[in-house]
Amino acid sequence: MKFFGSKYAMAIALIALVSGCAEFQQEIEPAKLPEITATRSTLLSLAPPKNRVDVAIYKFEDLSGQYKPSENFQTLSKAVSQGGGSVLIKALRETGDGKWFRVVERTNLNNLLQERRIIQEMRQVYLKEKEINPKALPPMLFAGVIIEGGVVGYDSNVETGGAGAALLGVGARGEYRRDTVSVNLRAVSVKSGEILSSVVVQKSVLSTSIGANVFRYVSSDAILELETGTTANEPGLIALTRTIEKAVYSLIMEMTHRDYWEFKNHVVGENLINRYLQEDGRIDPASVSDQSYHKDKASAKILSATSADKPKKTI
Repeated sequence: MKFFGSKYAMAIALIALVSGCAEFQQEIEPAKLPEITATRSTLLSLAPPKNRVDVAIYKFEDLSGQYKPSENFQTLSKAVSQGGGSVLIKALRETGDGKWFRVVERTNLNNLLQERRIIQEMRQVYLKEKEINPKALPPMLFAGVIIEGGVVGYDSNVETGGAGAALLGVGARGEYRRDTVSVNLRAVSVKSGEILSSVVVQKSVLSTSIGANVFRYVSSDAILELETGTTANEPGLIALTRTIEKAVYSLIMEMTHRDYWEFKNHVVGENLINRYLQEDGRIDPASVSDQSYHKDKASAKILSATSADKPKKTI
């Protein structure tokens, strides 16, 4: 009977283990569009500018020099995605539902120039054109501002910790690790070469792990051991995307605050700048009066007249 009991306990343990493994088998998910994050939603709904800005992006590189952290073996995988430039272009194109920026192609400029050269040569050969036809090949757009920057830092294991407890062979544990990614963006004037504004944005990348285990003697010659757990890692690309989107928003606020760019609605623009400066710590929220949020029409008219009289800086 004792032998039967131990076999019975082992059978239950195997059934539980198989059932747990079956739950881990998930169906293959189809491709889908990424979810709209809070930072992306802020950019999409941003108030429109007075004038659309033509910008160019040449490089947005990983300047951190960090490799993916590993406790067991050396890895040559980068800690952050190398596609930050594409993420930045998408964020700029979506800002204000596409009303803020007109992004010109500069990342693969050689491909664009080569294709235009082919068009020019083919028209010369088959249409006998001696000069460039501006209707067939109009001049390329040029930008007044260059957006530069990159991933300037990735710090691993900035904060680690965990907790666990066990009683009579039954225990549970939890662990977490926090990394930090830092992104820099700066706006450069094409006419003068002056750096008009520069911002740095940081974001935490969180990884968590929880687990539980059971270790008990079910009989004198049989041991029951069960273990389960799950690990959640914030995707690095999503973390980088959120950081870049926040950096774009911060750059817009800085450039508007310095009177290089301008919102179409001055009242909305002043409110957004005030909130940004409060978040940045340059304005004490307690010192801001109710009139600064322009809740009544009279104060809105006063601010509109004042903002219209302010001279706008030229880039």
